[in-house]
Parts: sequence; structure tokens; C-alpha cells
Amino acid sequence: MKKIALIPIDNRPICYTLVEDILAQDSSIELFMPDRSLLGSLKTQADIDGIYNFLKNLKKVDALIISLDTIAYGGLVSSRRCPQTYEEIKERLSKFKKIIRQKAKRILAFSSIMRISNNNINEEEKEYWAQWGKKIFEFSYYQHKSRREKTYNCVYNQIPENILNDYLDTRKRNFKINKLYLDWLEDNTFDTLVFSKDDTGEFGLNVEEAEFLDKEIKSRNLNALIKTGADEIPLTLIAKALNKNLNVEIKYVWNNSINEISKYEDVSVKKCVEEQLKLAGCKIVKNANIVLLVNNFKTQQGDYVLGEQINKLSKKIIFPHKKYFIADISNANGADCGLIEQLINNKFDENFIGFCGYNTSANSIGCSILSAIVNFYAQSNNSFNKIAFKKLMFIRLLDDWAYQANIRKYVCENAPYFIQALKEKSEDLKKFEKLIANYIDFKYNDVSYSLPWDRSFEAEINVKIV
Repeated sequence: MKKIALIPIDNRPICYTLVEDILAQDSSIELFMPDRSLLGSLKTQADIDGIYNFLKNLKKVDALIISLDTIAYGGLVSSRRCPQTYEEIKERLSKFKKIIRQKAKRILAFSSIMRISNNNINEEEKEYWAQWGKKIFEFSYYQHKSRREKTYNCVYNQIPENILNDYLDTRKRNFKINKLYLDWLEDNTFDTLVFSKDDTGEFGLNVEEAEFLDKEIKSRNLNALIKTGADEIPLTLIAKALNKNLNVEIKYVWNNSINEISKYEDVSVKKCVEEQLKLAGCKIVKNANIVLLVNNFKTQQGDYVLGEQINKLSKKIIFPHKKYFIADISNANGADCGLIEQLINNKFDENFIGFCGYNTSANSIGCSILSAIVNFYAQSNNSFNKIAFKKLMFIRLLDDWAYQANIRKYVCENAPYFIQALKEKSEDLKKFEKLIANYIDFKYNDVSYSLPWDRSFEAEINVKIV
């Protein structure tokens, strides 16, 4: 029995129930997480004392994956909002540090480099972002650009001094905490440490911080890395904890565009795919027994949220005649309808071992990698739960294809009455349910949908099995 413990980023289904659903494919894996009620949400901090007690009472496991943002600030969103000082957070962390090493054979930790969103939406930021978000982004962008290129910028005077100082103080605090984690890594508190760049660009204070951390990692020869992404990192680290140097071959739908950069990211598709596989402990080889099929974009990634361009695959896909899994990154924030139509019009293939197509490219790739690794080893070890696999694929296709690519637009258009709009689409969702269930031969009693953060971005899908 493999014992895995996870302290998630927050209580979103993509951070909590997705992990449960993926690992349920293998009956030999035992998963331990804090009760979901202890985790942070969009508007509330995690119960950090409750999470400490969970960890204190945890019996030793094979691997412990820790969201450091959760134990330091109360969650990813709270990392940008919480008012505590560096000294207060450091004292809080010191309690965890004393017990972490006792709890697992391997400790894999991750922390975010505070993002800078290029909009005036304060849903996940401090209140002043609604008025000054874009200006702060520009300030950050040109401050870094001017230092690198030694040019003059005049953005500073456009932001009220008290607001800019508050923002910069929060950044400095979080950056100082991230530097502290390098010391923890050096004294063997962690075995692996990942810093995530969420919603990033070419220039910015976050990019500058990442460059500094990268230099420190290399100069001190530490087992840490900087990675574009966020929500998928715990999934990839779980894959790393479970993996035994699995060989994987990469096949792209569009080979000529693998050096293009996806939306919300700052590295090429090729680099994003290869870095995720390597972090998960996979070896990239030709003619491997497992294929990662990447449905990338021909010229430019579409985006269901921005709506400027939405890609629909018309090219005929020949699915591999050996074990394969799909990372669908043709569009951000939803699956490629052309790809899914081809997939479900085929007979359900026993070689098919995973799919994901949600949010950013990094999110989809990381999710698909863990899904496939768990599936592959479970089948190899005769611990495979086929019904759990079908449930996982049923939910992923309902979420990424039915909801994100087809229903979410209507839900968004009826803001702020998101839940009512979702209910109005129940008959359409039932049609998708039947299509998907017929494709994977999945028997179920009932499906329910909710919007746990009271917004359109993430749907929670609960399935009752016959």
C-alpha cells in the first residue's frame, strides 16, 4: 500500500476532489488530506491551526506534498491578501518545520511567486485592484524591463503612493518567505521544492524574483526549480512520488507550432510539456510504450474566456495503437470540441488512459500526466479500479468539454446569477452526460452540478454510481 499525504492549495474541486478521483484508479494507494472544511476558499483563509493538527496527527507516509502557501498564508488567494507580517508568518511556519520531516520518507513542497494579473478584477486580489490592477501590472512590467534594458520608465507616478507601497510590501514579504524556503531545502526539510509562476509574462517583478531564485538555486546546488503554472504542480509532484522512471513518447497534433507560447504562460509548448514530464520523473524517449498526445494549436491558442479565438480541430487524428493519454491545450479554459467529437465517435479504446483539457496548458498537461501514471501502474500491479477510471473520465469530459467549452459562456452572460443560469442548462448537460456515458460505457444514477466559489470559473460535478 502506497501512502500519499497532500496539503492542497485550497478547497476548489480541481485542488481537492480531482486528486481523490485520480488516485482512486489505484486501490493500492491510500490518500490523506486535511478535511476540506479546513482549507481556504475565495474569501476565507484556511484554518491553519486545524491543518497543523492534521499534520501533527498524521502517521508516517511514503510522500508528503505540501502547498506552502496554505501553511504560510492560508491559501493561494490569501497569499496576496493576508495582512500578517514576515515575522508573524515565519513564526507560524517554524511550528510546521519542527514536525514536517518526521511525517514522510519524502517531502515535496511548492510555493507560488506572487502573480501580477493584467486586469482591473479584484476577485482574487486586494480591493484596490479593481481600480489600479492594470497600472500596477504596467508598473511591474516596465520596472523590470527598464532595469534589464537600462531604459527610463515613468509609470511610478500614476499609482497613489499608499497603494503602491502596500502592494510592494506584500511582494517583498512573500519574496522573503520564498528565500527562507531555500534555507529549509538546504537543511533537508524538503527533498524537492518548486516555485510556481502563475499567470506570468515576459517582464515583471515576479519574473525578476524568479530569476533571483533561479540563480540562488544554481549557486547553492539545490534540488529546486522554477516552473510556470500553479494548480497542476501538486498533481505533478504526486506523479513524481509514484513514478519509477516511466518512458513516455510525445506526439503533437501540430509539430510546426511547438515553440509557440500559450496564453497565461511564458514558455513554449514544447518546454512546458517536457518540463512537466521531467518533474514527474518521466523519461522522454522515442517509441516508448506510452504516448502523450498533445492537442496543441496550429498557430495561436484559443481561449473560451476571452472569446477572441476558439480553435476547433478539423484535422483527422489517428489515435496511437498503444497506451496513450491526451493533454488538450488547443484552447485555454476548455476542451477542443473537434477533438472530443473525434474521440467519442470512436469505440472506447482500452489503450486510452487519461485526458485533461482545463484552464491553462500547464494545468491540462500536469493533470493528464498524473491520471496516466496512476492508471498505468495500477494496471501493471493488478490494482486497477476500472469504474474509478471511467468516473474520472466522465467528470473530466463533462467539466472540460460540456461545461467549460459549451455551457460556461451562457453562465457568464447571466452574471451574477451564475447558479440559476447553470440550472437553466440542465437539459443540455443531460445530453452531454448521455453522450459521454455511452462512449465510455459508464453506468451512473445521478449527476449534480454546483459552483463552489460562486463564480463561473470552476464547476463541481458529483456523480452517483450505480
